[in-house]
Amino acid sequence: MGGERQMVTRGFTGRPRRTEGPVPPGQFVTSDFPVLTAGPTQHVPARAWELVVTDGITEKTYAWASLHDLGVVDLTTDIHCVTHWSKLGTTWQGVPVATVLEDAGVADEPYALVSSYGGYTTNVPVEDLVDRDAMVAVGYEGGPIPAEHGGPVRLLVPHLYLWKSAKWLRGIRVMPEDELGFWENAGYHHRGDPFLEQRYYGD
Repeated sequence: MGGERQMVTRGFTGRPRRTEGPVPPGQFVTSDFPVLTAGPTQHVPARAWELVVTDGITEKTYAWASLHDLGVVDLTTDIHCVTHWSKLGTTWQGVPVATVLEDAGVADEPYALVSSYGGYTTNVPVEDLVDRDAMVAVGYEGGPIPAEHGGPVRLLVPHLYLWKSAKWLRGIRVMPEDELGFWENAGYHHRGDPFLEQRYYGD
């Protein structure tokens, strides 16, 4: 979904492990990083990657270098997939989404639709993009993000289920009205808070 659903293996199963960390209900901790996508892995060279940020009127395009010019920071955080696994203490490098939106000069709107190379989309409240640790991630564990995990650049919204953290990030469009993305149109929750178990619409 976000890409976090696998095309070949139907579903993900694993052995629950004990942990002392803050794990949302219904989740188990894994040391692995399962590869789960809503479609085929996209292979986008960093030199060709672009991010378009828009509100429908104002628009700004970032390339690899111009994104890095905004200032890359480190973030250590837990991540949680709707397929019930959590991975604790992952370390990412990236630019806070709040910094990107401010630099782009887009309107102050309540909703965002995030899009990926390959056509994936997901909706995220702008509040979740700017008031927490959300970042436009360019690195994982001190190195490049592997393509299967969304590299060269992915969205990371660690306090929501990973389908909201769109892989192969291509666009962020802020808007006054909510617009559902790929998994939300298929019945998944519009927000996806792991600690509230917001997996499906109505949860």
